[in-house]
Amino acid sequence: MSVSVRVPTILRTYTRGESEVTADGAKLSEVLDSLESAYPGIKARVVDEQGELRRFVNVYVGNEDVRFADGLDTATPDGSQVSVIPAVAGG
Repeated sequence: MSVSVRVPTILRTYTRGESEVTADGAKLSEVLDSLESAYPGIKARVVDEQGELRRFVNVYVGNEDVRFADGLDTATPDGSQVSVIPAVAGG
């Protein structure tokens, strides 16, 4: 299963400046492993040491926030778009 992954500006140093890359996987965890193989270091910016999504990173498959779906087990059908979006906080 091939999906496109939208990469935020802050992570583009890992993707050699590319704003969108392709990765393989039937579920989000597999897509992140595929990204890590192609772009070493990127997965650690999305997933913490316990293997969970980082608190201030939002990930969408299509228009669905994976936190409200199946998390890292969220299905990533062939041709879908995965978006990694850093959360913005302020006061």
